[in-house]
Amino acid sequence: MKRYWKVGDIAKLTGLTVRTLRFYDQIELFSPSGQTESGHRLYDESDLVRLQQLLSLKELGLSLDEIKSVLAGEQISPLEIVNLQMAKLKERIKLQQKLLEQLQHVSKLMQGTAPITVEDFTQLLQAMKKNDEKLVIARQMSWERHLDVLGHFLTEVNEETKLKEDNS
Repeated sequence: MKRYWKVGDIAKLTGLTVRTLRFYDQIELFSPSGQTESGHRLYDESDLVRLQQLLSLKELGLSLDEIKSVLAGEQISPLEIVNLQMAKLKERIKLQQKLLEQLQHVSKLMQGTAPITVEDFTQLLQAMKKNDEKLVIARQMSWERHLDVLGHFLTEVNEETKLKEDNS
């Protein structure tokens, strides 16, 4: 028997809000496979696979329009998306590891009798800067995605308002 989840169940599973899932449905980015007789959205396992792909692409920094294009064209396989995610995560781990090593090196120097050189602090500052740059870029991309969603919402509200005014 095929298993189905309602929108609230999907929200709990993923940490997304029901509102976000409804928005994704509205912009035809992520729509349910079925509905109950009363009109409630029903998602199946294939929908969960698509949502995983969507969220992975979003995490990689793609805009909603780009994600829609990628998923519609099936330009990237689910395996490729997972591999891209792993590569990005490995890069973040590598940066974090380098920063940790620099901090440990400076900590040992501070605990010992060896003097701390300008090069030690320079290397530490460079590792911190690289780490911070990645965080800033990630935050910037996140804000851009949020602004994208807000822009779509405002456009729809304006269009609905104009339609209502025209019909009045």
